Amino acid sequence: MDISKFQWTREPLDYKITDHGVEITTRPHTDLWQRTYYHFQNDNAPVFQIETDKNFFSFVVKTEFNDSHHRFDQCGVVMYLDSENWLKASIEYENEDFQHLGSVVTNYGYSDWATTEIDTNIKSMWYRFSRREDDYCIECSEDGVIYKQMRICHIHKGNENIKFGIYACSPEESSFKAVFSNMEITECMWKAHDGQHPDK
Repeated sequence: MDISKFQWTREPLDYKITDHGVEITTRPHTDLWQRTYYHFQNDNAPVFQIETDKNFFSFVVKTEFNDSHHRFDQCGVVMYLDSENWLKASIEYENEDFQHLGSVVTNYGYSDWATTEIDTNIKSMWYRFSRREDDYCIECSEDGVIYKQMRICHIHKGNENIKFGIYACSPEESSFKAVFSNMEITECMWKAHDGQHPDK
């Protein structure tokens, strides 16, 4: 991928861009979340994205987070349109026993959070983010070959040009280095539904 076409939304203080990928060192108290359950709004995580008008494609990235160690430390894939309309998928450190592999979808200023618990020994994950017009699919993979579906969702403002890419943050008093590599855009790997026909 041509990383020179990516742009920062909230550039981090400490990062490195090379031919092989991107490294971000997170700052404490950075996060993306809107309202639901916690009743606060956090919108200060660094986001590194590229813009497209393509309606059908997939974006793949490998994440590594060997030194994540504090509750909610996270890095992953993101589509950030504005503060109240975005989605993200990541692994969030919880404690010495488990982490949360999950995704957040935010429409019109309200976030949700869908998760499953995974072992804390997992320190890398591949993500595949796919678009079919204004619907989206997020998948994950431990080896970059076999992907498992995490989520299918609709983004109400995601029907025109979008921006997508990577992010990393530490919502509490923490900092860690997130490494992103093997980024590529491919044809849409999320195939058209072959079951029930759409309603007329």
